[in-house]
Amino acid sequence: MEKLVEVSDQVVRIHFVLGTKCRATVRLRSLTASTTIAFKIQTSSPHKFQVNPPTGLISPLSEFTFQIILKPQPQVPSSFPRSSTDRFLIRTVRVNSVDSEELTHPNTISSWTHDIKLKVAFVGPFLLRHAVNNGDCDVVRNMIKYERTTLTELSSREAESLYRVANRLGNSVDMVSLLLGAGLKVESTNGSLEHVEEFKWAEKGWSELHVAVAFDRTDEVSRLIKMGNFGTLDCKDNEGRTPLYLAASKGYEKCVKLLAGAGCTVDAKRNDGCTALYKAAAKGQCRMVKVLVELGADPSIVADDRHRSAIDVARDKGYNEIVEILERGEEVLNAARRGDLVRLEYLLERDAGVDFRDQYGLTAIHMAAIKGHKDVVMLLVEFGADLECMDAEGRTPLHMAVVGGSKDTVEVLINRGANLNAKCNRGTTPLQVAQTMRYDIITQFLLLNQPIS
Repeated sequence: MEKLVEVSDQVVRIHFVLGTKCRATVRLRSLTASTTIAFKIQTSSPHKFQVNPPTGLISPLSEFTFQIILKPQPQVPSSFPRSSTDRFLIRTVRVNSVDSEELTHPNTISSWTHDIKLKVAFVGPFLLRHAVNNGDCDVVRNMIKYERTTLTELSSREAESLYRVANRLGNSVDMVSLLLGAGLKVESTNGSLEHVEEFKWAEKGWSELHVAVAFDRTDEVSRLIKMGNFGTLDCKDNEGRTPLYLAASKGYEKCVKLLAGAGCTVDAKRNDGCTALYKAAAKGQCRMVKVLVELGADPSIVADDRHRSAIDVARDKGYNEIVEILERGEEVLNAARRGDLVRLEYLLERDAGVDFRDQYGLTAIHMAAIKGHKDVVMLLVEFGADLECMDAEGRTPLHMAVVGGSKDTVEVLINRGANLNAKCNRGTTPLQVAQTMRYDIITQFLLLNQPIS
């Protein structure tokens, strides 16, 4: 059958608001060059809809616009965005095939020759928020399909409100990912707009912890760490990035420190072999390099296909300050191991970190303690070395001082507040180490200094 007109859209999109009259505009265009077209519009739900005008004439190759009006509704549609019950039918006929009396009263025309069916979709911010609040990802996904501009046209306040609603849901990662992926923009904690391309969470394989890190929400990160319901701290996304890696790549120092303090592996590798330290060094991020070094990141790990380490890539790119930071960490360890008080003090006074670790998790104070360099231990404590820091086996500097057999170093550590009852991974205390190694003098000293219970 010959097609006489075409419509601007086969779906009537109505921006629904509860208790409010809602309108949608439909445009008809004549496809004939010689005759006028008569049309009339019928609805399957006359109790809900009005059409203005319901009938009319379209001149050859011209357009005609009519409105579909939804009467104020007391409740949300039973199905949306697609309505399962509401339809419109456009009937058309050539004017030269009807008589003049029928043109005056189009409803009396009996020779309609063509029908166009229109579907109805209820869209808009009101229903989108309703669907988000109900946690219905399928409905939200379909609404986005029918009215993609809804999200991008929201005001900052509306977008933030919608994000907060989505974020409170049990499936918040899926819902928020869906919204951001469709164009929702929300204010991040640093005041800049975070765009969809960066936060397609579901596609990236992010855990809830990744999501919290991505927004630098330290309170949320702390809560998730305590809950421990996101798998492991070192859970990886599709690119192999752990939450700590992601935090470091974005320069979020507080998140990095929180995660490292909770046990997240600082040197975890991405799928391509890069560590967080390598990435920070390659990007010239001095502050993050220093943070990671102080948390024990190893600058010697080979992390790319050219067999370069963080130090190598910093040298290649001419990041001399980063090279110096990375090399100073090793220098501090070496000076502490040698007992080189002068060199160590020089480095520390020039802002070298005291928390740099080797591949075994040993810090400068561990090195000095096991070697019995009591003056070095005292200097490191003055510059903020952690008396309770543990190596990969859970040993504290006091453990190491006992292993080294230096009673003077043991005394220095205890006088500065070291925990006599600290246990390593095997559950052994410094006293038990001394007893096992038959260091009688150290054993006696530790017994005399046991806290009174």
